Amino acid sequence: MSFTYNRLDKDNVAVLLVDHQAGLLSLVRDYNMDEFKNNVLAVADIAKFFNLPTILTTSFADGPNGPIVPELKETFPDAPLIARPGQINAWDNEEFVQAVKDTGKKQLLIAGVVTDVCVAFPALSALEEGYEVFAITDASGTFNPAVRDAAWNRMSQAGVQLMNWFAVGCELHRDWRNDIEGFGAILANHLPAYANLIQSRTAAENG
Repeated sequence: MSFTYNRLDKDNVAVLLVDHQAGLLSLVRDYNMDEFKNNVLAVADIAKFFNLPTILTTSFADGPNGPIVPELKETFPDAPLIARPGQINAWDNEEFVQAVKDTGKKQLLIAGVVTDVCVAFPALSALEEGYEVFAITDASGTFNPAVRDAAWNRMSQAGVQLMNWFAVGCELHRDWRNDIEGFGAILANHLPAYANLIQSRTAAENG
């Protein structure tokens, strides 16, 4: 069976952050909340570092779902923020789809709350439209591991590729000779173990 390894290309990727809202975060039970929020912000830092077009969207933000996590708005003050009035599947919102098309990118990185709905529905819809879709597993959360695993299976069987934020960053970066300090700082800020690694390297360099 032939296989083509289509790597994430920083020049052809857009990031879709779907429904990371203050109220909806309370539904995330498959990750520790501190860990989950750290993962989401790591994705944001990666998107900003690689200058990836990023689209934010919320669902029923005036209701119990609540506003978008403020750190995301602060990180992307100029990014499109699509406030969906009712559509559960973000891809059913014309403004959202147009924002995706306006990026001109064909690879989509998507994360959101909850995994089985807010990630899976637009991921499958984008796949149907011919996009290459990557779901960021550890920046997406839902009610419990069983629900999460079923959503992952549904998406992966359809052709969505599953990646964690660390793998996303490394595949975009490609080569440490491109940069050490900037990308290394992102890893150190979001992975305590990696911070130890960076400190060890710095100590060794300083003799």
